[in-house]
Amino acid sequence: MGIRLLYRGSLGFSYVNQLDRASLRKAVAAAFGMAKAAVTRSQDVRMSEEKLVKASDIKKPRIRYDDVDNRDKIELLKEADAAGVEAADKLGVKLVSRFIELGKWGTEKHVVNSDGGDVRFMVERATANYIITAYHPQRGVVQRFENLGESSGWEAVERWDLPGRLAEEARDISKALLKGVEPPREPVDVVLGSEIVGLVCHESCGHPGEADRMLGREAAQAGETYVKPELFGTRIGSEHVTVVDDPRLPRSFGYYLYDDECVATSERVLIDRGVLSGLLHNRETAAELGTHSNGASRANSYSKEPIVRMANTYLKPGDHSLEELFEIMRNGVYIKSYQEWNIDDRRWNQRYVGVVAYRVRDGKLAEMIRDPVVDLTTKGLWSSVKAVADDLKFYAGYCGKGDPMQGIPVWFGGPSVLLSSVRLGVRRPA
Repeated sequence: MGIRLLYRGSLGFSYVNQLDRASLRKAVAAAFGMAKAAVTRSQDVRMSEEKLVKASDIKKPRIRYDDVDNRDKIELLKEADAAGVEAADKLGVKLVSRFIELGKWGTEKHVVNSDGGDVRFMVERATANYIITAYHPQRGVVQRFENLGESSGWEAVERWDLPGRLAEEARDISKALLKGVEPPREPVDVVLGSEIVGLVCHESCGHPGEADRMLGREAAQAGETYVKPELFGTRIGSEHVTVVDDPRLPRSFGYYLYDDECVATSERVLIDRGVLSGLLHNRETAAELGTHSNGASRANSYSKEPIVRMANTYLKPGDHSLEELFEIMRNGVYIKSYQEWNIDDRRWNQRYVGVVAYRVRDGKLAEMIRDPVVDLTTKGLWSSVKAVADDLKFYAGYCGKGDPMQGIPVWFGGPSVLLSSVRLGVRRPA
């Protein structure tokens, strides 16, 4: 049980895993002692006035993960491993390292507060993760990883088709390793695949859009943000760019209807048609900034204090097909997936290294490109978006934040987008 209390403008938090009366009294006393020791703070903590929820949200999977025999799970992992190895072998490439895992993330919460909120929440999340490394003696090494996850049971694992997915990934990275050439040196139009777009949304919009981060409370842990109060209403991208965070998406890895302060969730708009629009709030940040919470308070355990978190962050789709983006571009580069990325503490300068990528000539996919690098500022990237496809897809991730660190399940996603006039780098010579 986690216990959080507010005393004379200061918060205290404690937790206990023994629910006898003496242990509970001790935990409450610890939380009170923490709050009392902090009352000299110059700025009082307040909670925004909200209509708090009394509700229950119990999600039961169609096939419970634990009802599937472990021998069947192991056999599936072996099949996926063999499928990847065989696909690479046929192209003369070795998968020298393979890590494939299946898992379940069960969540059961009962949140009660003194303002009248009372929420029960239970969900089972299926997960699968893999990292594969392809090697060729003359061409070097390429690595690929992916996380899969959704709020479902074993039925999600069946839908993922791990053997087919590993075979396709092994073929793609083997071809990139063998056939990839350097990207063009001159500025070109670039189509980014939905996986990269989703990651950009998470890193350059979601994290900087956390209100506690803007208030300086993550500076020593996850970093700062370029977002400042005076920037709201200013343009940071083209009119094609609308980025939102929505916990309510069915089956999503970051799914929840009510947050850990008993506030109902909604779609939170971070960028609206290119204009910096909003933040993710809990009741504390909402009170400090004179607004309302939008249900972004989450903790990954009873032993952690709820803080402002993302759920499912994505770019709204457009009305073009992926093929139409190629036709609009005519000549350029298509970067389908990534193998590494990094971004600075303020979430402004960022770098994404593609793994499966192609030249596009006369609107058609041509030769493969090896290790293209997109290196842009947040405003530079979003401002260069000139068309958005309708192929919205989501990808699972484990978002880290806080101290002690809290990893939570999220989705990030988006459609493919067309960027105008990007100068690509290369990680290594092809």
